[in-house]
Amino acid sequence: MSLIKPQILKGFRDYLPDRMLARERLVDAAREVYRSYGFSPIDTPALEYSEILLGKGGAESDKQLFRFTDQGGRDVAMRFDLTVPLARFAAQHLQEIGTPFKRYHIATVWRAEKPQKGRFREFMQCDFDTIGTESNASDIETLLVIHDLLEAIGFDRFTVRVNNRRVLNGVLEQLGLSERAADVLRALDKLAKTGPLPVIEEMTERAGATREQAARVLELAALQGSPQSLLRDLEPLVGASETGRRGLEHLRELFAACRTAGIADERIALDVSIARGLDYYTGTIYETFLGQLPGIGSVCSGGRYDNLAELFTTQRLPGVGASLGLDRLLAAMEELGLVDLAATPAPVLVTVFDAGRIGDYFRIGRVLRHAGIDTEVFVDARPLGKQLKYASRKGFRVAVIAGEEEFARGAWTVKDLTRGEQREVPEADLVETVAEIVRAAPDK
Repeated sequence: MSLIKPQILKGFRDYLPDRMLARERLVDAAREVYRSYGFSPIDTPALEYSEILLGKGGAESDKQLFRFTDQGGRDVAMRFDLTVPLARFAAQHLQEIGTPFKRYHIATVWRAEKPQKGRFREFMQCDFDTIGTESNASDIETLLVIHDLLEAIGFDRFTVRVNNRRVLNGVLEQLGLSERAADVLRALDKLAKTGPLPVIEEMTERAGATREQAARVLELAALQGSPQSLLRDLEPLVGASETGRRGLEHLRELFAACRTAGIADERIALDVSIARGLDYYTGTIYETFLGQLPGIGSVCSGGRYDNLAELFTTQRLPGVGASLGLDRLLAAMEELGLVDLAATPAPVLVTVFDAGRIGDYFRIGRVLRHAGIDTEVFVDARPLGKQLKYASRKGFRVAVIAGEEEFARGAWTVKDLTRGEQREVPEADLVETVAEIVRAAPDK
């Protein structure tokens, strides 16, 4: 029998323990922040009926679906995000969950798009959403969660860029482009990636705008300044549009509330070029960029969607939320050297010097764990030098060693693997000594 070549599909990747541990630390940070704001966890199936997903994110999202007919002859697709399944979930379980409903969902999604730096066909999203309220307070809280999440992960240089689809729609209304708004905004969303000329071409050829109208939209996108000055500049552009004026009022309230809540001015910005390409956004939208790596793209994005559940229920279910792009953020952190690449979740390794005393090694492992120190006991009969080499390669911080002489003295040798220092301590002092070294290490 010929061997099968071990390989993975393009756009997918394996996670070795070092990067999987780093990934899980990000998930733990997201989960802690979401719960601190009162968001509860849910889960939904990876597969949905295709009709649930089709048409919710726009034509390009439909093209990126992993879609097939299953063995039962059903037309199914793998979820491309976690927001559309949430709309279905909320409509299906409305009587059980009530509103407003605050949830977070950390799970894998799939998009058959072209792989590129920091972007894969299979990736994890860390979503949080509030369903069942149109209150602008929920939009404000969404920004606060994004801000606290980036801080919890360890970033101090980032900007949450905010815009409002109502403002954009109000400007398009004044330009006579209301009927083509979805196509125009989908093209505008590509401005940062492609530059102005391809965007103008798409607006004229696919969205049906004139070149003059397209140029006016790009003039809008080029506006810069403080939130307060931009809001003043946008007022004449939305004119008498009730939709646009409502969007401006929501943005004013958002920036004022964030300042009152203590968010630094440099952490949030009004960016009128942000459109968000998915069709379901209707109000405030968010994109978050790292100051150290502006080219990586947004690492946490989202917005308000007032009509997403209308195909599933007659009850209006407006919502707002955002998603942490976990794998994109991890790629950025690796590039910045911010990822601890230890391949073990335990900082301590208990080596086995005397196989006849294996019970003592497991006993001391349990003592350390009961003291809150994650500990691995080496289980293979290898020379001590090879065990220490294993410990260094895997990223352990401490090795605990005892042989016949140490056992006779009731002592253990504690080796700090980072500094290369070691000392013998009585067993009664072992936990305190190991804890001191572990506490001095960078957080894992």
